[in-house]
Amino acid sequence: LHPFRNHPFKVCDDEKMEEMVESVKQYGILVPAMAREREQGGYELISGHRRHHAAALAGLSSMPVMVKNCNDDEATVIMVDANIQREDISISEKAKAYRMKYDAMKHQGVAGGISLEEMSETAGESRKTIQRLIYLSNLCDGLLDLIDRKKLGVAQGVDLSFLSTDEQETVLRVMEDMGIMVSMEQSAGIKKAAKDGLFSESWLR
Repeated sequence: LHPFRNHPFKVCDDEKMEEMVESVKQYGILVPAMAREREQGGYELISGHRRHHAAALAGLSSMPVMVKNCNDDEATVIMVDANIQREDISISEKAKAYRMKYDAMKHQGVAGGISLEEMSETAGESRKTIQRLIYLSNLCDGLLDLIDRKKLGVAQGVDLSFLSTDEQETVLRVMEDMGIMVSMEQSAGIKKAAKDGLFSESWLR
């Protein structure tokens, strides 16, 4: 069993994982994971990454898996839908997952607006929220980490998502060097400066 390529959801060795490992030791894996065959051999997990990790920690050499025949886009949609409702998902994980599903649906020929509507109905979140999260997926990992740690607001993150990667890294560096947080007014100003070609590290400082 191999992890899903670019799987956006973290598998952490936390207290919940310890509880899952104990449950697996006592009862085994009660709900089969889902996987599909790989061209390179073996199987790619679509859902069940945490169960797979728990099974390994519990010392199991095998686990129940339902094999599904699906293409890349179908597998991506299933993978996201199977995980997105979890309560312990970070904003960065949601952002990356929604981006993957949105792109997969577009590959399947679903128009962008319709994709957002369908994602909203499936996830139970507003179209606007999902669209903002998709914007956040354009942020560098450092800025996404600040959002997860509540050191940067989502609205500010959306503004900064319109910057190039180099510009984002510059903003991150200045924030860390000066120990500051970015307000909504500042993020809007940074976005406008970048759009007008006036962005520079000296301007930020």
